[in-house]
Amino acid sequence: MTTATKSKPKTKIHPLEDRVVIFPDDEADTMRGGLYIPDTAKEKPTQGKVLAVGPGRIEKGQRVKPDVEPGDKVIYGKYSGTPYEVGDDELIIIKASDILAKIG
Repeated sequence: MTTATKSKPKTKIHPLEDRVVIFPDDEADTMRGGLYIPDTAKEKPTQGKVLAVGPGRIEKGQRVKPDVEPGDKVIYGKYSGTPYEVGDDELIIIKASDILAKIG
């Protein structure tokens, strides 16, 4: 059995305001009972690695930085954000407020 590892996309993305670029983790492909589940029926991943963070939103004349940094593993809402494809990789651009938690 071969396992392919996903690598970071080579395109530089600089999010604006309080946006965050997330590289979603792959779902585990191990199946119980030998059933094959097509990609269209799989649930969307809800965790991933932060690739880039915007400078933050402006509130009352002051810039408020997001609570996450590049390299953090995060959990986000299932249908949050906007998917964006870079080559074969799919990234998610999401507002910092839609991130539910940091892992680790």
